[in-house]
Amino acid sequence: MDYLLLLIPTMLKGTSITLKLFFLTLAMALPLGVILALARLSKFKPLNVFMQFYVWIFRGTPLLLQLLFIYFGLTFVGITLERFTAAVLAFVLNYAAYLAEIYRAGIQSIDRGQYEAADVLGLTKMQTMSKIILPQMFKRVLPPMSNEVINLVKDTALVYVIGISELLRVAKTAAVTDFRFTPFIVAAIFYLIMTGVIQQFFKWLESKYEFYE
Repeated sequence: MDYLLLLIPTMLKGTSITLKLFFLTLAMALPLGVILALARLSKFKPLNVFMQFYVWIFRGTPLLLQLLFIYFGLTFVGITLERFTAAVLAFVLNYAAYLAEIYRAGIQSIDRGQYEAADVLGLTKMQTMSKIILPQMFKRVLPPMSNEVINLVKDTALVYVIGISELLRVAKTAAVTDFRFTPFIVAAIFYLIMTGVIQQFFKWLESKYEFYE
């Protein structure tokens, strides 16, 4: 018990870095994903092709490789980023690509008759998208979105490769230093708590959007 009391403050410090990266990534990737999805559906061919290429790159290569490229690779062209800034950039670009495809599929699943009805009512394209299409899309994509958000919590552990002391790295350091397995158990509990909260939050969101059924 005494060991746990000494360990938990250090673990909480690592958890704060994990949560900071998690929330910053979500705050930027969620709206960026919508923008990228709309660009992906654009009838402007160069933009559409560029978005296909962007999604192909970020979904087709490991996040770990993207993280290393942004932090180390950009220095070769004179761009040097702080560790945490590089991590946020890599995570946002990666998760925005995945979310863009989820959103795109959700938008395309909406019946075309709803667009025609909105046009008859005199709604502009922006009004149709923001008031009719997007609310229904969000309801439909909540399950895959929840999976991505849960993956994000676990993927934050990858930032150890550029020297950021997030939760798992703190646990590993404590385990090696103290020759104990306990830090890994505590880290697992912390991750389970975080993912459990996310699952409950998405259940609440799904119940909130039930009126779109």
